[in-house]
Amino acid sequence: MLEISSVTKQYPAPRGPLTVLSEVSLSLQRGEAAAIMGPSGSGKSTLLYIAGALEPPTAGTVTLDGVNPYKVAEKELAAFRNQNIGFVFQDHCLLPQCSVLENVLVPALVAKDRVGLAERARELLGQVGLADRLDHRPAELSGGEKQRVALARALVLRPRLLLCDEPTGNLDEASAEMVAALLLELDRQQETILILVTHNPALAARFAKRYELRHANLHPAGA
Repeated sequence: MLEISSVTKQYPAPRGPLTVLSEVSLSLQRGEAAAIMGPSGSGKSTLLYIAGALEPPTAGTVTLDGVNPYKVAEKELAAFRNQNIGFVFQDHCLLPQCSVLENVLVPALVAKDRVGLAERARELLGQVGLADRLDHRPAELSGGEKQRVALARALVLRPRLLLCDEPTGNLDEASAEMVAALLLELDRQQETILILVTHNPALAARFAKRYELRHANLHPAGA
């Protein structure tokens, strides 16, 4: 379970602290998926980074299956993220010199247990429709294909939590539709906890749980 409890995030500013998030709470079980919408600058990505143990909150707590990553020793935090959290960003962030298969296996480079990961990577690439592109370089792929590689990479270590920041933002409509469908299907199969932030109402509408960030607060969509 992911528990975000009364999270506040402030940044120093000349006229006093700038509050980006205020008393935000969200609870999701394994297999649940939530979409978060809001205007640019509303704090969507900040909330995602806090949930992903990338940026500590000013106040409040985050726990994943009972573990608060911000209480984990600094030298162990990277390993915690690697083992438990997958990320998909608007930019696919693929390594241009590496093949599709090698890109998916990048998280395995620092994994404690690598047994079976190459086979799992091939399986995931088959599920996202890229079984025949394993040896291709990113420059030989379309934008949608690159994002499908990024999705496979995020799932290769079987994370408990999958975080997606505008994963279809740079794609054309057809590619965005394919990536969105794959994202939700793989999330169901893997039983991860999925949080996606987006400006796209059509993408958000696919999610059973939908929220909006307004004035630093999180609200159920339409409330």
